[in-house]
Amino acid sequence: MKGFNPKWRDFPDYIIGVTKEIWEDRGIHTLKHYYAPDIIVRSPASVVRGNEGVIAATMSTLAELPDRQLFGEDVIWTGTPEQGMLSSHRLLCTATHSHFGAYGEPTGKQIKYRILADCHAINDQINDEWLVRDQGAIALQLGKTPMEYARELIEKEGGVELCVKPFTPALDIEGPYQGSGNESEWGEAYQDTLNRIMHAEFSVIPDVYDRACIGEYASNQTALSYGEIDQFWMSLRSSLPDAEFKTEHVMGNDDAMMSPRAAIRWSLHGTHSGYGLLGKPTQQSVYIMGISHAEFGPWGIRREYTLIDEVAVSKQILLGQG
Repeated sequence: MKGFNPKWRDFPDYIIGVTKEIWEDRGIHTLKHYYAPDIIVRSPASVVRGNEGVIAATMSTLAELPDRQLFGEDVIWTGTPEQGMLSSHRLLCTATHSHFGAYGEPTGKQIKYRILADCHAINDQINDEWLVRDQGAIALQLGKTPMEYARELIEKEGGVELCVKPFTPALDIEGPYQGSGNESEWGEAYQDTLNRIMHAEFSVIPDVYDRACIGEYASNQTALSYGEIDQFWMSLRSSLPDAEFKTEHVMGNDDAMMSPRAAIRWSLHGTHSGYGLLGKPTQQSVYIMGISHAEFGPWGIRREYTLIDEVAVSKQILLGQG
């Protein structure tokens, strides 16, 4: 780990350790070290440049959810310490909605949701990030639909003209990480699977997934076996039948004591013209940033994790409608 603090034994240890140090150990000030001054953080909800904005958002979240815990489920990664490393970090978060904030008046409800974050780091510092938080799961657990919460956000942020605009390629900022992944049979296999699904070859699911596969999807959906996995992907794709599917980043790992894994960051960009996951067609242009993880076993994909932000998608629809 040349260029990194020797306390980190490897890159996954760094990513998981830094996350705990910042959020659970209340070392928010360490963001001035761990995040580059001009870091770019892209999420479906917005694009933020600079660690001052990240520090402000972190404090705001912890003020509203003070007992928030972030359990690191996995880190899939590529690169070298000398040239820079890219991680895809999967987190399962828990918290109590105990104080007023972005989610409204405190409800006292316990919430649980996932985050998938791709981070580029070099010299002990993260300088580029793509993050998908399951905002739909949070909204639903607080008693709101993603559309209802998106409408609240627009109103709180000053209306259609002044509100924070969701991420689209037109708002993107070029960052220091220019890689597209690594050469891995697992990344290539998973990329082939997602490409086939997104091009309507849903018959691939029984061929490449374990019959006992469990899928963990946006809005805290859990799917078991072929039929329910098919339902998730079919309902997403049918909402945007003309959308262009792109794989933005593909990588895989095969580590000791772990299943072979793959991580893919992808996008769908098209018109909400079909029924499905996004409800009644609105004919609005929608851009979806998604991140997926897959674990492989002897009978195919045995675990799959896919997140999109249904609140950010709903916000795009509402803004398009004016």
